Amino acid sequence: MYILEVDAEFSAAHFLRNYRGRCENLHGHNWRVRLSVAGSQLDEAGMLADFGLLRRWLREETEALDHRPLNETGPFDALNPTSEHIARHLAERLAPRMPAGVRLECVRVWETDRASAAYFPGH
Repeated sequence: MYILEVDAEFSAAHFLRNYRGRCENLHGHNWRVRLSVAGSQLDEAGMLADFGLLRRWLREETEALDHRPLNETGPFDALNPTSEHIARHLAERLAPRMPAGVRLECVRVWETDRASAAYFPGH
């Protein structure tokens, strides 16, 4: 089994609904996102997938969130913009793009250097 990982970053503001504490107030993060894909078959070039393509897809999805108030940006205008929900949202947007023989293993979202949430589709 091979696993490839690519990272991207975006900056955005949010506040948490149904939460009591500092994060119920509007604040921002410099989010880091990691896309992990897996598969067992390499192509004729000896690659599972093209890193450049994976980076481009991840960047396209994170750019849709970059420098935005997440609470006013779909789907987070209705869904609480937690790290968990952001990871799942990105995974659901990216999974259909995976080439044959490659599955999205995980999307991990860091809101700080010491706090992250990961979503594993199908688990």
